[in-house]
Amino acid sequence: MNKINRRSFIKTTTAVAATSTMATFSPFAIGGATKKVVIVGGGIGGVTAAKYIKMLDSKVDVTVIEPNKNYYTCFMSNEVLSGHRSIDSIRFGYDGLKKRGVNIVHDAVNAIDAKGQVVKTAGGKSFAYDRCIVSPGIDFKWDTIGGYDANVAESIPHAYKAGPQTVTLRKQLESMKDGGVFLMCPPPNPFRCPPGPYERASQIASYFKAKKPKSKILILDPKDKFSKFGLFMDGWKRHYGYGTDNSIIKWVKGAEGGKIESVDPKTKTVQGEMDPFKADVINIIPAQKAGKIAFVAGLTNDKGWCPIEGKTFESKKHKNIHVIGDSAVASPMPKSGYAANSQAKVCAAAVVALLNGGKTPHPSYVNTCYSVIAPGDGISVAMVYDYKDGKIVKVKGSGGLTGKYDKKTRAREEQYAHSWFNNITNDIFG
Repeated sequence: MNKINRRSFIKTTTAVAATSTMATFSPFAIGGATKKVVIVGGGIGGVTAAKYIKMLDSKVDVTVIEPNKNYYTCFMSNEVLSGHRSIDSIRFGYDGLKKRGVNIVHDAVNAIDAKGQVVKTAGGKSFAYDRCIVSPGIDFKWDTIGGYDANVAESIPHAYKAGPQTVTLRKQLESMKDGGVFLMCPPPNPFRCPPGPYERASQIASYFKAKKPKSKILILDPKDKFSKFGLFMDGWKRHYGYGTDNSIIKWVKGAEGGKIESVDPKTKTVQGEMDPFKADVINIIPAQKAGKIAFVAGLTNDKGWCPIEGKTFESKKHKNIHVIGDSAVASPMPKSGYAANSQAKVCAAAVVALLNGGKTPHPSYVNTCYSVIAPGDGISVAMVYDYKDGKIVKVKGSGGLTGKYDKKTRAREEQYAHSWFNNITNDIFG
């Protein structure tokens, strides 16, 4: 990494992520009458918020409402596609929260009454709250690609919500003939995990190189550039022959016809702006927006995302409701799992302060994003954020980007990536 030493950064970000948002609450006394917090969504943001609220004030009554009994992390799911890890390794349950006294309700939320401060579920239950935290993740703009919808996605998976579709796509890749074509269509900005599609291409290329060397990857991209662009391009050249006639990966940018218009599931053909493309396995990742409940609850703006106040993540649409994670407008923070984890801690500290009549602490936020281009070749980008003049801002001189290729350094980056995964999932679900 440039600018700061890697080991120092890890120590710094760990401290920031775990403790800075848990500022000393000396202006108020924790305790008194029971306060109720209802959390909608049991993903990275929701679970982290629940855990840290309980850690800060065990007397707060916390309920997490989530329809699924297990959560699959999107980060490291690309390693499932390449066969470098199992689907079970990214699956987590809610026993850790239960042990901390958090109420877990497996149901779908179908309404949030902002005035009455009640969350309602499809199962007919109602949950009153003093503060509600909504962590709805993402949904897809199905109408942006002709012929593609939620039903078609079961056979032409996006696999951008990890779990069953990750398994489906992996099986399709395993069944694909050697010499076949895997076609991936990344989404336009903004979307969850900006480097995600390109790490996916890298991981699948590593699988092809080892098991199906005659196979090719075609990326049709509406964008002309993407996160960690130079690092990925360099890695693709080094490992997969990018730019040569024997390249495993071909990337078509938006200016050269990378934007797609429609898909024909029967013929496995994608229609680009200029030409049709046929493939053996297709992976379409549609344009994205906030999760459905955010729209139902009236938390979104005209762009389909949720505006928030960055110090507390309270919605700018409804009082006493906070929105964290991918759905929140928290720029310059990216839509990533680590960002959601950091935002959840800031929100948890703010919610506990507000419930107890205290002053909300000054927040700090952090994000680190790892990508593994090939076995033994990891890269990362990192940043620390502050809150200034009513906005989330980058801290000048913090963070950095992986530097030029060095075999030993890149091998350590991969080790850091896997260590980070173990640490953050324990921080969230442990």
